[in-house]
Amino acid sequence: MLAPGKPDNEAVRLKQLRSLKLLDTPPEERFDRLTRLARRLFNVPIALVSLVDANRQWFKSNAGLETSETPREVSFCGHAILQDEIMEICDAEHDVRFHDNPLVKGQPGIRFYAGHPLGLDDGSKMGTLCLLDTQPRTLNDDERELLRDLASMAEQELVAVQMASMDELTLLSNRRGFMTLAQHALSVCSRLSRPATLLFFDLNDFKPINDRFGHAEGDGALKTFADVLRIAFRESDVIGRLGGDEFVALLTGASHVETTAIMTRLREMLDERNTTLQRGYAIDFSVGQIEYDPERHASIDSLLAEADAAMYAQKQGRRNSPS
Repeated sequence: MLAPGKPDNEAVRLKQLRSLKLLDTPPEERFDRLTRLARRLFNVPIALVSLVDANRQWFKSNAGLETSETPREVSFCGHAILQDEIMEICDAEHDVRFHDNPLVKGQPGIRFYAGHPLGLDDGSKMGTLCLLDTQPRTLNDDERELLRDLASMAEQELVAVQMASMDELTLLSNRRGFMTLAQHALSVCSRLSRPATLLFFDLNDFKPINDRFGHAEGDGALKTFADVLRIAFRESDVIGRLGGDEFVALLTGASHVETTAIMTRLREMLDERNTTLQRGYAIDFSVGQIEYDPERHASIDSLLAEADAAMYAQKQGRRNSPS
C-alpha cells in the first residue's frame, strides 16, 4: 500500500477547508441529494462527498457506507486531491497503491473507485465526490462527463457555503443557490437529452395571513409549505425559495406522468397538513409549470421567466373566476 502524498499548498488548503466550518457538521440535504443521485445514475452501492482533513478523510455526505471517516493514510481520496481530473481505479486489487489497503482487503471491500476532486476558486482541493463499488468496472466517456458535472454541482455547494446560499427560514436553497444548482442540472439534462420541468409556486392569499395572524404565523406557513415541498418531491429534484412566498422546483429526468403524480402527492400532503394544523387558514398555491426546451430556454433565467408568467396567469385566472 502507498499512502497518499500531500499537496504543495497543504497549509493553505487546510486553512480553507476549516474556514468552511463543515467538518463534523450534521448531514445536509444539498450534499445528500448529490450522493443519492450519483448512486442511482451510476448504479453503485456507495457515493460520498469526502473532505480530506490533516489526518483523516471525513464524509460530509455518506450514501451507502456506515462509517463517517477513515484515516487519511488509507484513503483513496487523499490520492485523488493531488490531481485536477477524475482518478479512476478499475480494480483496486490490481493497483500497487491499493491492493493491500484495509479498505480493499476488509470492509467495505473496494474494487472500483472514481473520484473527482472538489476545489475552491483558488484551486485548493477540499476533497472529492467519489463512487465506490465492490465489483471491478470502468467508466465510459459519458459517465466521466456526468461525474464531472455532479462534482461541479458539489463544488458549487462548497462555494455556496461561503456565499450563504441557503434560506435561513426554510432551509431550502435561496435564489442564488437555486439558480446555480438548477443551471448545472439543466446542463446535464441538455447533454443527455433528458427532460426537465420547472414549477414556479406562489402562495395564494399569503398577505392576509401576516395581516391577521402576525408575521410569526406567516413564517410558520412558509416553513410548512417548504417542508411539504421537501417531502413531496424526489431526492434528486432541486428546490428553492426565491424570496417572499415564491418557491421553485426543478424536476430532472421526470416524465409528464411522474410530474403529474408528484403534483398530486403535493396537493394531498398539503391538504392533510392544513387539516392537521387547523390554524384558521389554509395554505394554498398557484403554480406555473414549464417543460425545458433547450432550443427555447438558453438558461435557467429564461425558463424561470416563462414559469413565472405561467404562474401569474393561473393566479389571475383564479381571481377572475366566479367564487
